[in-house]
Amino acid sequence: MGEDEVLTAALAVACAAASGLAVALARTRRRWRAAAGERGWLLERERESAAEAAIAAERDRIARELHDIVSHNVSLMVVQASAAREVLGTMPDEAATALRAVEDAGRGAMTELRHLLGLLAPAPDGTDGDPGPGARAAAAPLAPQPGLDRLGPLVDRISFAGLPVEVHVSGEPCPLPQGVDVTAYRIIQEALTNALRHGDGGKAQVTVRYAGHALRVEILSTGPSVLTGTAPSVTGGGSAPPASRPYGEGTGRGLLGLRERVAVYGGELDARRRLGGGFRVRARIPLDRP
Repeated sequence: MGEDEVLTAALAVACAAASGLAVALARTRRRWRAAAGERGWLLERERESAAEAAIAAERDRIARELHDIVSHNVSLMVVQASAAREVLGTMPDEAATALRAVEDAGRGAMTELRHLLGLLAPAPDGTDGDPGPGARAAAAPLAPQPGLDRLGPLVDRISFAGLPVEVHVSGEPCPLPQGVDVTAYRIIQEALTNALRHGDGGKAQVTVRYAGHALRVEILSTGPSVLTGTAPSVTGGGSAPPASRPYGEGTGRGLLGLRERVAVYGGELDARRRLGGGFRVRARIPLDRP
């Protein structure tokens, strides 16, 4: 075989190899583009799912906040309005005091609702927006989310509405994460509001324990016994009468919302009807959870 034939054969082999490489490269590019498109589609689906989950979680959070605000304040307003109606003709001073409590509860609800709605739809400058002349004149300054530092005013409102409340704090109080602080306050608020609505002349005891790595909250309330119809006295230190069944399962957003709040921080909440009368609500919220 001559030199020219060898070169021609080598050139043919090189061309064939180049063609094969070109075809393989084209196939690889097509596969890469298809894989990239698939990954992009999956990432887009993941982003959409994450956005939907975030929206659902935010809706649940807003619903819980609305329930906490409206349920508590409206319950106080109903109780005080009923008391004012009962004594309007015979004790006008007491009736006027009860009506002022109704007004205060209504203003408090409007202030908190305005704050919440302002967070949902703030003005372009980042403020809560202009509520209008009438609302602006009546609105109180905005305050941060309530915590255990506002437990005293809450207890005062509940006691004035007709449910005597004792408060016991044990352990060494320490600064709490904001979310834990708000959650503990909301637990006590919801439990006392329910006791006020259903206690039928009983009383309540609130215990807050700073127990090292956890915050423990317990609310005991009295009421008509499910066995005898009588109302026992409240005993402290967790010595509540034996509980019957958990109460509040599926009865509304309040208790379910509390369980969700506590679960966010890895805690536990137990709410039960007491055989001796009334209810018991206990919660444990870890303080060392990252």
